[in-house]
Amino acid sequence: MFVSADVIGMIIALFAFAVSVLGGVGGMLAHQTKRMDARFDKVDERFEKVDARFEKVEAEIADVRREVAGVKDELVEVKVAIARLEGPRPHLQRI
Repeated sequence: MFVSADVIGMIIALFAFAVSVLGGVGGMLAHQTKRMDARFDKVDERFEKVDARFEKVEAEIADVRREVAGVKDELVEVKVAIARLEGPRPHLQRI
């Protein structure tokens, strides 16, 4: 069975068309992937900055907690000193 030149030409043209379309789609996907990678890199940089800020805030909160604990200790000492100045509480007298 022989195949005519027109059929062979049509098959070659369809193959060339498919290769060019798939090549174009592949190029578009590669370009979009590069752009998305660049944007994700920028977002990652922003997240790293935010993480650094959170670490600073956590350190400041730890400092504040230590200071509050010191104030609590001093408050207990002040309460004891005031109680010593006031003396013992008077007891109820029975009549």
